[in-house]
Amino acid sequence: MAKKKLAIVVGGGPAPGINGVISSATIEALNHGLEVYGIVGGFKTLFEGNINNFLPLTIDHVSRIHTTGGSILKTSRDAPENVQEKFKTLISTLYQSGINYLITIGGEGTLFMASWIERETRGKISVVHTPKTIDNDIPLPGGFSTFGYQTACHVGVNIVKNIMEDARTMDRWYFITTMGRHTGHLALGIGKAAGATVTLIPEEFFEKKVSLKKVADILAGAIIKRYSMGRSYGVAILAEGIVEKFDMDELSKIEFIERDEISGKIRISDIQLGRILKIYVSDTLNECGIKTNIVSMNIGYELRAADPIPFDIEYTRNLGYGAVNHLLKGGTGALIAVYEGRIMAVPFVEMFDSKGNVKIRKVDIDSELYRVAREYMIRLEEEDFEGQRLKTLADTAHMTPEKFRERFGYLFGLC
Repeated sequence: MAKKKLAIVVGGGPAPGINGVISSATIEALNHGLEVYGIVGGFKTLFEGNINNFLPLTIDHVSRIHTTGGSILKTSRDAPENVQEKFKTLISTLYQSGINYLITIGGEGTLFMASWIERETRGKISVVHTPKTIDNDIPLPGGFSTFGYQTACHVGVNIVKNIMEDARTMDRWYFITTMGRHTGHLALGIGKAAGATVTLIPEEFFEKKVSLKKVADILAGAIIKRYSMGRSYGVAILAEGIVEKFDMDELSKIEFIERDEISGKIRISDIQLGRILKIYVSDTLNECGIKTNIVSMNIGYELRAADPIPFDIEYTRNLGYGAVNHLLKGGTGALIAVYEGRIMAVPFVEMFDSKGNVKIRKVDIDSELYRVAREYMIRLEEEDFEGQRLKTLADTAHMTPEKFRERFGYLFGLC
């Protein structure tokens, strides 16, 4: 009897721990008599019908890769222009290769693809998904992080710690933008652990459209407050997803907005959020008679392919094992997760909303965990607009208390 075949495919951007899933899933599958194939090049290979990119995996291939970053199978994230037609090619490629089981590794986009493949091939190919993204925006049971997030946060904190020391030494401010298209988990995690001066995330803005001025004024207010405390330096962490809150007509007047040719989504990673806000904040501070040097920078690509920390190494070994174990028990159509000390399978249907979109886990700004982060930031608060606090801030900004309240009080609905 011919051996059954398991394929592993990686989608989306890199995240620390991908090789850990590949390694543990391959070893577990081989130990149960399966043939294992890694699909080199991600879903692009399947859309193109390239069966030559099916790499037979052995224990020698994968036994020591679990501690390394990147992906030995590479990855891809762009869907083809005629995705409905190309999806037929994807399915026929899997059938032609005799694949019985499929493990997908990726974020929300890959989860969507996994669910689509599972629906199309039900009864012929069993599919499970392992959740990977440094954005940490897939709603896993118990609030457990997606793999890669903890390592990305760890590496990001070390970078920000060095920048914080540079800010103190050079007496300047840094505006650091981090990855996170839909949510601020990574920015908040880095800022909270590093002790950054202030962190801004998209979840704290409830408006349908947020003005550049408002975001800039929050930062300017933080700098003024920091100056009033005798410190003229600091670090602000900005989640790139704030860009999607802006009025695109307003933003397009000062920044070229490029959209993805296929999805039509804004390429937010190409928009220099820190540089834009630096211009606005510098103008406001100059009006206040405060001269400070602001440097803008991005971190994100430095985090994605880092070697995983032990947390993610152990985590992904559990996921790879759990994925194969679930498939061999006859399971399909599920996301593999770790919850309360056990490996569990969450049905795909529970990961989608009523419109068929993958659910997004956002930062709960009403939670105590967010409150802790906020308590250790230096930024204007509503209580700063009364009494001696207001006078001190106004003096720092070379304004009268009334003028300061008029200028910045709108951030709290005070004028």
